[in-house]
Amino acid sequence: MNLPRQMLAANAEWAEETLARDPLFFKELSQGQNPQVLWIGCSDSRVPAETITHCQPGDLFVHRNIANLFPPDDDNCASVLEYAVRVLKVGHVIVCGHYGCGGVRAALLPPSPELPHVNRRIAPLCALAQMHRHELDVHASEDGRINRLAELNVLEQVQRLRDTAIVRESRPAPLVHGWIFSLDDGRINVVASGYSGDEPASA
Repeated sequence: MNLPRQMLAANAEWAEETLARDPLFFKELSQGQNPQVLWIGCSDSRVPAETITHCQPGDLFVHRNIANLFPPDDDNCASVLEYAVRVLKVGHVIVCGHYGCGGVRAALLPPSPELPHVNRRIAPLCALAQMHRHELDVHASEDGRINRLAELNVLEQVQRLRDTAIVRESRPAPLVHGWIFSLDDGRINVVASGYSGDEPASA
């Protein structure tokens, strides 16, 4: 059986199991959504938001793209933020990057002529890498440079989100957090906390 067919079969099994466990689950799910968190994550297939946080359908409003970027002039990203904050009234926005990110790795390499769309998308990340070139060069290994840039990228996106009028003018304003997921052990590390006085020293 090919993967799409396996997925459909697994979906049917999940729906039956969920209904058996909670007969009202889908009835309540269909009434609307009330997530408390907007999750801005990477498109990487190894970092599914609900799975790594053990969340259920309806818990997270999710936007994913290469390297978990938030370009302020991108209508796709801005519309997600606008709807999450002004309509859904989320209390938290989480930017979650991950170590070993392919988009971050690409920002440290020459642009590939075969990937013009990716090149345009990660251009701000390339500029961020140049801005922090001296700090990145301290790391002897390529993995070290990639992982530090992944952290710096999360911090950059957190600041961009905090600077938007959508966040600043909301009452109350959502708290914006920056997280990094480790593929090595499955743990999430906080690099920027939205709680006052709770900013990690490593940030």
